Amino acid sequence: MSMSYDAMIQAADETLLALYAKGNPMAAQILTTRLSPMVFGYASRVLGQQDLAEDITQEAMLRLWKIAPKWRVGEAKISTWLYQVTANLCTDQLRKTRPMSLDVISDVKDTQPPVTAGLQNAARSSALQAALMNLPDRQRQAIILRHIEELSNPEIGNIMNISVEAVESLTARGKRALSVMLADQKDALSYATE
Repeated sequence: MSMSYDAMIQAADETLLALYAKGNPMAAQILTTRLSPMVFGYASRVLGQQDLAEDITQEAMLRLWKIAPKWRVGEAKISTWLYQVTANLCTDQLRKTRPMSLDVISDVKDTQPPVTAGLQNAARSSALQAALMNLPDRQRQAIILRHIEELSNPEIGNIMNISVEAVESLTARGKRALSVMLADQKDALSYATE
């Protein structure tokens, strides 16, 4: 199956993975460009460290390439599968690095440019990341998948291998904990807690 570059750009993830499995390197390049930012963003938020998130992203994508020839169309979305692999890799990484000192949390790098208009958003982002790092691992993963990655509860359940009810419980508890952690900063950060 040969396809023009423009057609490949528009192709579904499963089509590109099938093309890669048949030896098309352009399909891999397009899929990597499309999916790596999603994987990196999630891993970065869960781990709070960009260097570790880069390693996790690379490993998750390698696992995708390894499974490409065996991929069964229609069983799962590639993005859902990748989130699940990334979640598992992040969980393994978190287990390796426990206990985490509070020094790591204070060293979360602000990637926003130091522009006056962006300072407030940068402060909010930094405060949120620090608060996220204080949540239990499973709550942090559920909150990030639901409210930052904007996945549905059933998708999150599939990724985390838990029921929809458990997802709802984790996100509710996580939101309450974040609200408490950020309550004393609401005036400084100019936001309203629920």
